[in-house]
Amino acid sequence: MTNLKKTTKEDIKKTLWAAADTFRDNIDASNYKDYVLSMLFVKYLSDTFKENVDELKKEYEGIRLERQIKNLSFVLEDECTFDYLLKNKNNIDIGAIISQALTKIEELNPILSGIFRGIDFNSQANLGTKEQKNPILRELLQDFSTLDLRPSMIETKENEVPADVIGDAYEYMIGEFATMAGKKAGSFYTPQEVSEIMANIVEPKRGDRVYDPTCGSGSLLIRAAKKAGFENVSIYGQEKNNSSISMAKMNMFLHDIKDAKIAWGDTLSNPQFLDSDGNLMKFDCIVANMPFSLDKWAIGFNPGGEVVVDDSDDTNSNKKKVEFKMEAGLDRWHRFDLGVPPQSKGDWAFLLHMIYSMSGDGRVAAVAPHGVLFRGASEGQIRKSIVDKNLIDAVIGLPENLFYGTSIPAAIIVFRKQKENTDVLFIDASKECKKVKAKNQLRKEDIDKIVETYKAYRSGNYDKAEKEKYSHIATLEEIKENDYNLNIPRYVDTFEEEPIIDLDQVNKEIENIKVELAEVDKQLAEYLKNLGLN
Repeated sequence: MTNLKKTTKEDIKKTLWAAADTFRDNIDASNYKDYVLSMLFVKYLSDTFKENVDELKKEYEGIRLERQIKNLSFVLEDECTFDYLLKNKNNIDIGAIISQALTKIEELNPILSGIFRGIDFNSQANLGTKEQKNPILRELLQDFSTLDLRPSMIETKENEVPADVIGDAYEYMIGEFATMAGKKAGSFYTPQEVSEIMANIVEPKRGDRVYDPTCGSGSLLIRAAKKAGFENVSIYGQEKNNSSISMAKMNMFLHDIKDAKIAWGDTLSNPQFLDSDGNLMKFDCIVANMPFSLDKWAIGFNPGGEVVVDDSDDTNSNKKKVEFKMEAGLDRWHRFDLGVPPQSKGDWAFLLHMIYSMSGDGRVAAVAPHGVLFRGASEGQIRKSIVDKNLIDAVIGLPENLFYGTSIPAAIIVFRKQKENTDVLFIDASKECKKVKAKNQLRKEDIDKIVETYKAYRSGNYDKAEKEKYSHIATLEEIKENDYNLNIPRYVDTFEEEPIIDLDQVNKEIENIKVELAEVDKQLAEYLKNLGLN
């Protein structure tokens, strides 16, 4: 019997690219990623469920078979399978049929509740009229029709499982969609190389709670949890964006992470993970690539709109409206008692949330713009308080043009509880990268250098952690002398001196050149004379 060709990661990528081409030039990439990746998910569910049922049929039948099917991790009915959708691809209402299938999948499986949040294949606003969208949807179904995602048909390498193959292909395409969509969609994805660094820094271990308060597509969470083994840690993520929530939930499921807790909502004004007393839940490992310098981050603390105050004690006097001002007392979890960040820049609001969410042995690795390291006013006061409390462990400068959606350089800021010292490690890795197309990319050696330097510092091997023009371990006294300014160049000198110019030697070389030119002119004149041209 001929062996059937197995599906590879490249086969999945090829199908995803074909599906992307189906939508290209019809709708914006930041929108069509939802439809392409959702259809991949439906195909995965359908093929996996089909294979699971076929396996059960080998042992059971009748009522016993029905009972076993109900015990599967997820179940499907005929009208929400990919095969059913493909059969109806020419139906004039195919958009509605697909959307109804997605709704049915969620109804049948509470574990998948909200996974297709905000994704509507029947949307006229996004996809146009039936005349416009039906040909696109038919082609989309056709693109996926030849892709076999049954687990037994997925080609795996050593120590790899089918979920790794599908999940990695999914993550790859999220990154590619971020590239295509630019700034509009870059916020939902953190480059895998940066995720790898952060996972190595927080070092999840068995029994840890791993948390991302701005989880986007969930790639940071997956990378971090993978370090300890998904079965050994509890995964928590919150995200404000509808589309990103769907991406994160699919991402978890495709990586065979069935018990991840992904919540929807504003992390600052409405954190979803609270303990039984209503306090912030504490986490052992926190990773985040938060929105940079988010404007109006505090609006969720003022659901009533503008604040109205009296000009005087006279009840009959005219009242004037004043703009809402965030105050520490408006946050019932007391995250801003050390200082209220400016309303136009939410960086320290997110960082304070993470700090207050750390467990007794908590570790945080957060991507942030460099401004948080040196900006003054309330941010300067917050930074001073955090340093004095000995919570900052390291500051790692990354190359510019590394992230989707922004070209500015960023830094990884590391916070820890239970520090054994009062020092802070500064790393300047801003030049450690290679250029790939329009972006910079960290190489394996760049990642290893950062991680090894940090681990040497953590182990107390300061000689290995101190690298000329790359890293420096600053004492608390040094930081105080710099007025709590944490800007990396204050601690890591990367200045390259220009070689000293010997002016006398330069003048001699100029004179020699003049002599050589005079000789050339003389020879040229002789040649022209011999040719009768002079």
